[in-house]
Amino acid sequence: MSGSPQDYWKANIRLVSILLVIWFVVSYLFGIILVDLLNEIRIAGVGLGFWFAQQGSIFTFLILIFVYAKKMNDLDRKFNVHED
Repeated sequence: MSGSPQDYWKANIRLVSILLVIWFVVSYLFGIILVDLLNEIRIAGVGLGFWFAQQGSIFTFLILIFVYAKKMNDLDRKFNVHED
């Protein structure tokens, strides 16, 4: 399927926006705003809020990089702008 460049960029911006919202929720809300509430949940002796602040946002960022790469490859193929 080949679409217009405007449709391609709308889909691209939508994907980036969704991934940024996920990263914001994990890093800012879970790691800063809700840290006290989440620290009541303990995993291996560590509060969940502390884990999100120290590790969770980094792991989430790495996962989002791979999700973005996969989804953009799919989007490129859908709009026939892929390189291979």
